[in-house]
Amino acid sequence: MHFMTALRDAWRERDTLLCVGLDPDPARFPAHLKGRRDAIFEFCRAIIDATADLVCCFKPQIAYFAAHRAEDQLEALIRHVHAAHPGIPVILDAKRGDIGSTAEMYAVEAFERFGADAVTANPYMGHDSVRPYLERADKGVILLCRTSNPGGSDLQFLDVGGHRLYEHVARLVAEQWNENGNCALVVGATFPDEVARVRALTGEMPLLVPGIGAQGGDIAATVRGGRTPDGTGLMISSSREILYAGGGEDFAAVAREVAQATRRAINDWR
Repeated sequence: MHFMTALRDAWRERDTLLCVGLDPDPARFPAHLKGRRDAIFEFCRAIIDATADLVCCFKPQIAYFAAHRAEDQLEALIRHVHAAHPGIPVILDAKRGDIGSTAEMYAVEAFERFGADAVTANPYMGHDSVRPYLERADKGVILLCRTSNPGGSDLQFLDVGGHRLYEHVARLVAEQWNENGNCALVVGATFPDEVARVRALTGEMPLLVPGIGAQGGDIAATVRGGRTPDGTGLMISSSREILYAGGGEDFAAVAREVAQATRRAINDWR
């Protein structure tokens, strides 16, 4: 699966910019799943099966699996997406960043061990630290640019030669690193002005936009500022608001209702 092709197909065929983030916290699982050895897999599988027709991608966050020694369940989950819902790309949210030789191993981990179609990475160690991902031309490389957390401004808003650091990153990725056309950028919905600025700097490069839902990002401003002329270009991620909308055995059905409402709210502004 070529990540960018699959993403564009999903935007068009499913008429959606919604990305469902998978941040499984067993402490918040419904009672009937607690104590099961495969609880993380079963919880996420149910969410995936309930929302697959509503999303352009899924985004499991690796720390939520690794913290519970559930990497095997993450592997199984990504296999399930590819088998049961072919064409929906999976982004491994890992935010990796390290020297080249280590980055090569992280690329093997993301794309060969876990079978992800894209990975999030930290560009702040420079080009050689992300080259192993960029060289996988069929895989997506989604680089941190203007993150959704308040502390991101500590560094990303620094002035570098008359521009903000996040603006420099956006230009660097769009103009120099995107030789294989497989790059995207992370820009938080909590900063809609910066979403619009990154869009202006990068043309039609896809943007992964976390921060709606529990973090309070503005959907309308995000879509207005970040959409491309054809009304796509965004992967707008919601995790906790969808995952934990229901606490009973019908949790997946309730999650679907919230995902439907979020998708409608996004499409209202496209």
